[in-house]
Parts: sequence; structure tokens; C-alpha cells
Amino acid sequence: MAHGAGAGITHPFLETVAAALFDRKIATLRYQFPYMEKGSKRPDTPAIAQATVRAAVAEAGRRVPGLPLFAGGKSFGGRMTSQAQAAEPLSKVAGLAFFGFPLHAAKEPSNARAAHLSQIEIPMLFLQGTHDALADLTLLRPIVQSLGPKATLVQIEGGDHSFHVPVRSGKTDADTMSQLVDAAAPWFKSITR
Repeated sequence: MAHGAGAGITHPFLETVAAALFDRKIATLRYQFPYMEKGSKRPDTPAIAQATVRAAVAEAGRRVPGLPLFAGGKSFGGRMTSQAQAAEPLSKVAGLAFFGFPLHAAKEPSNARAAHLSQIEIPMLFLQGTHDALADLTLLRPIVQSLGPKATLVQIEGGDHSFHVPVRSGKTDADTMSQLVDAAAPWFKSITR
């Protein structure tokens, strides 16, 4: 599970998701991109980020041989994972999970960042907040539909790009995290049956 562009592997979001998946008997390997290791705020080039994804997948496979592998992550980490998979399939990866796929920059709706998704042949899970400024759902929904049965979209009502929800929604961030993991865990298990 790769982190987003602005936060490393100790970010509370990743820690919470990893712990909640562990409670459901799904292990995660969180890792950092080199720029985060160096303390830089500028993300690595796609080539470096994708090489890092490949190294993390190889390490996960080495640590738990025989178990099904999934790859993905939050925002930037998920997009770099999908780009790596589109360029050359990741070894032994059964599916990809995106926690807030960054379809476009804020206030710049576009579907250009999704062009590579059609090259991916394994199942994909898109977990998206309905108020995500980086993924206009009027653009993302048709993209996911065009990918056919290999793609699943789960919408988190009221969630922003970090899956925070407004207080007036009556839900808490903890409720949203449970909803995310309650959607992801059975999806992982359905792919491995």
C-alpha cells in the first residue's frame, strides 16, 4: 500500500486502513517512495515511483510466498501503481485497489490520467469520496463503466479526497474508514476465490 503525494507510511489514514484490514485477516505492506525517504516534498518521477512499486510488490511476494497479492494505495501511490501495472504487469498481483484515485488536479476536471487504465487486465477497485476534488465522479463513473466487469467503484457519500465527511452528514471519519474497509475486504477475498 503506497502513500499519497503529501504523506508517508505513518500517516494516520494508512495506519488506520492497515490496522482495520489486519483485523479482517488481510496483511498490508506499507512502503515509501524515495522522495519521502529523503524528506522532499516533490514526488519522484513516474519512472522512479513505478520502479519503487515493483520493488515493493517483489518484497511482498518474497515475505509471503503463496498468498494472493494486491497492489495500490492512496491517491498518488495508487496512480503510480496503476501506471506500473499498465506498463508491465506486476508479478503475481491479483488486483489493484485505489483509495482515492487522483483523476485530475483540483478544479481542473480531466480524464487524461485515466487513459492507461484500459491497458490493465486485472480487477480494480476504486474507493472514492463523492466530494473528492481530485476525481469528478461525472468523469470517473463512465471511465469505470467502460472498463467493464474488471472495475468496481465504491462511492463514499460525502467523503472528500481524504475521506473526511462534513459533521452535518451525521457520520464520523471513523464511520467512513469502516465503510472503506468493509468494502475493500470482501472485494479482496472475492478475487482470491
